[in-house]
Formats: sequence, C-alpha cells, structure tokens
Amino acid sequence: MQIDIIAPGRVKERYLRDAIDEYSKRLSRYCRLNIIEVADEKTPEHASAGVERQIKAKEGERIAKHLRANAFVIALAIDGKQLSSEELAAKIDDLGLRGTSHIQLVIGGSIGLDDAILRRADFKLSFSKMTFPHQLMRVILLEQIYRAYKINAGEPYHK
Repeated sequence: MQIDIIAPGRVKERYLRDAIDEYSKRLSRYCRLNIIEVADEKTPEHASAGVERQIKAKEGERIAKHLRANAFVIALAIDGKQLSSEELAAKIDDLGLRGTSHIQLVIGGSIGLDDAILRRADFKLSFSKMTFPHQLMRVILLEQIYRAYKINAGEPYHK
C-alpha cells in the first residue's frame, strides 16, 4: 500500500521532525510512505474571510497538483467522521481488500482546507472537535496509521 500525507508548510520544530521520522521508520515495514509538503501561505492577523478564502485556494491548488485520480483521498476536517483506532484500522484494511493500493491523507494549513479539496475527498476524517496545530497533526496522524497497521497485523501495541 502507498500512503501519502500531503500538508502545507514545513515542520520546523526538531522534536516534531524526530517523531515524524520515527513513525515513518516504523511504518516502512507495512507500507510505502510519502510525506509531501507544499508551500504554505502566511495568514495575516485579523485576516478577512475573503483573504482566508484566497489563502486556502492557493494552498488548495498546490495540494491538488499532488492528488492522484486512482488514489483514495482522505481529508482531515473538523466536520468529518470520527473513528476509533480500530475503525480506522478496519477502513485501511477494507480499502486494501477492495483493491485500493494508494491512500492520500490531506492535512490543511493553519486555517483549514479549501472547499475544492474537501469536495475531491472520498472521505472526511475528524480526529476531534478540537483544533490541533497542523504540524502536530502530522505526528498524530502517523501514529494512528502505525497503530492501524499494528492492529491489522494482530501485533501488540494497541491496548
């Protein structure tokens, strides 16, 4: 299975990069992982709704260039469906059983995802009603993908 994580911006904090590297290494025995970083836009303080739409549209265009027609696209969105770790594992397993060999997970920037990306998504996933920093979300997402593979393999990790 090929798994892509697509997100705007670079992770600057060393501790987050170290965690991303660790989970990427752990996942390498289960799937081919590709982390795609697209340029992010700076959001001015007190930006109007129109400016925020323009920023999301620019980031959305950059993200869209990496989306593949044959991939199952999962957008992380606060209004998406919340799944337990077991349910996420089952979703990944079911996609593989149905012949999907490429999953792309999209994380939005600091103000979220463009509507065009949300419409393109085959599934919207929410980790919580809370908002998380998009750099930290990469670590959380990688950990949950790793947990899903461990669950599906019947290996100890998830309790």
